[in-house]
Amino acid sequence: MFERLDYLRNKANHLPTLPGVYQMKDKTGTIIYIGKAKSLKNRVTTYFHAVEAHNAKTYKLVSNIHDFEFIVTETELDALVLEASLIKLHSPKYNILLKDDKGFSYIRITGGDYPKIMHSFKNDDPGSTYIGPYTSGYTVKQTIEECNRIFMLPTCKKVFPRDFRKERPCLNHHIKRCMGVCQGKISAEEYQKTIREALDFIKNGSKESVEYLTREMEAAAEELDFERAAVLRDRISAITRSAKAQSILTERDISCDVFAVSQNMKLTSIAVVKYRSGKLIDKENFFIGDEYDEHSIRSEFLLQYYSNGREIPKIIYLDGDSEDNSLLEEYFRGICGHKVSITVPKRGEGLVLTTLAKSNADEYLSIRVGRTSREITALQDLQKLLGLSKTPVLIESYDISNMGEQTRVAGMITYRNGRPYKSGYRKFSIKEVSGIDDYACMQEVIRRRFRHYLDGDEGFDELPDLILLDGGKGHVNAVKEVLDCLGINVSLFGLVKDDKHRTRAISDGGGEIQINSNRNLFKLLTEIQDEVHRFSINYQRKKHKQSQYELELTKVKGIGEKKALALLKKYKTKQAIREATVEELMEAAKINRETAENLHLYIQEIF
Repeated sequence: MFERLDYLRNKANHLPTLPGVYQMKDKTGTIIYIGKAKSLKNRVTTYFHAVEAHNAKTYKLVSNIHDFEFIVTETELDALVLEASLIKLHSPKYNILLKDDKGFSYIRITGGDYPKIMHSFKNDDPGSTYIGPYTSGYTVKQTIEECNRIFMLPTCKKVFPRDFRKERPCLNHHIKRCMGVCQGKISAEEYQKTIREALDFIKNGSKESVEYLTREMEAAAEELDFERAAVLRDRISAITRSAKAQSILTERDISCDVFAVSQNMKLTSIAVVKYRSGKLIDKENFFIGDEYDEHSIRSEFLLQYYSNGREIPKIIYLDGDSEDNSLLEEYFRGICGHKVSITVPKRGEGLVLTTLAKSNADEYLSIRVGRTSREITALQDLQKLLGLSKTPVLIESYDISNMGEQTRVAGMITYRNGRPYKSGYRKFSIKEVSGIDDYACMQEVIRRRFRHYLDGDEGFDELPDLILLDGGKGHVNAVKEVLDCLGINVSLFGLVKDDKHRTRAISDGGGEIQINSNRNLFKLLTEIQDEVHRFSINYQRKKHKQSQYELELTKVKGIGEKKALALLKKYKTKQAIREATVEELMEAAKINRETAENLHLYIQEIF
């Protein structure tokens, strides 16, 4: 897979330490990834060193690179501009690629003396004008419905002035949802002025519309046009009621875009929420496959998102750190002609908006992967709390259980994407340790489990993202010795219980990390610790019963430990062995008829 790795490393080592753009190509010469760098040599060499440590997406990319080309630029900003242009031109498969206007929604204003405002998926009518595109058809429909209601615009299929006075006014007119254009009493000039006011409301929001309509109302009153003043007063009242009814409004008249990222199962969900003049006007969600570093995915996504001609606001809020913020600000300022601020808010209104966007990203991801948003959030919180490089999709947990030296066992459970994965459960009988020594027992279990992995044994061939031991720093440090010896690099922590046997903290082999303040995380870790304890104790009890069962059988003359064990494997319950015939017992234990008859009699009397 990496037969050209030496060639690529050597070529990368000879690159200049200048800013520029690099283009990764596959065997056919097709460009599969385009990136920019402040120093071409420093950036490109990272792809071809420590390949096994790359995340899934980068590992897959590197495995398909046959060669690469580069373009030196004068500045890093020039490299960013060139990168965006080349990505649009070539659409490489490993770059983040966003959809174009296909599937977007528009607000359509029909032509003629009496235009109507309606929703459209296309913008191909030369006689109409359009506002958009918008990614959320639901938002567009809501906006149009709200606008038509406030300004009492007709929503019927009648064509004016052709259909003046042909029918009686409909119900909408009687309940004051339509101004009744069909009566023929409203001039084209008056109607078009109302349309202009409605479009101003759509484009600029409620505050500007209220201010404009208030001035118009006052002017009409001064001119003694009380009828128009009353109409304007009702519109102002309707806009005010509508604004108050909005479920999501910012505290001030801010215009911003808010981005949030949620990752799980090698899938990334990115939510974008747009506010204009303090009002939520649009929201959209993107799903991106493969596993990306959270810092790089935000910057790469922003670059592609705004390179498609979308409006760039003065404020862009992110839910986490990203690369190249200052560079992107400079690039966007060159595109839109005004200052752009990209920030990660830590408090106040900005934090409220990013938290809301993050909830949207979590919910969309939970629907896509079939997990609840609480499960996804708990795993992401666990990643942040433990400082893991990625969200722990596969978690293994271990517990030792013993009832005397004869019944020492261990249980291994697996959680995949926040839920028990029963196919990954394993049982271990302690074989190598003498006496009661939990640390040594845990070392034996971990050593055997990962020897299976190194040997490629089926059922053990996947490395976990995280190991959680039932125990404190002593267990963690003991197991760490084994993992280091085997060359296994997996994050390792212990689950610490209080005197009431409840999970209270996480041990990293030194200090302890408290978890009580995070409800979702506390619930997940408590569930994992309770489940591994239940699994191991049940196995221990079963082993203890088998031990007692085996001991009972050896009391029969001619039945030793091996023959008793053979009988236990054949007949797993007392009821099953009671129902066995003499001939069946002879076959199972490889014994003669006399011994089998004695055994059968003993079983019927004792069991």
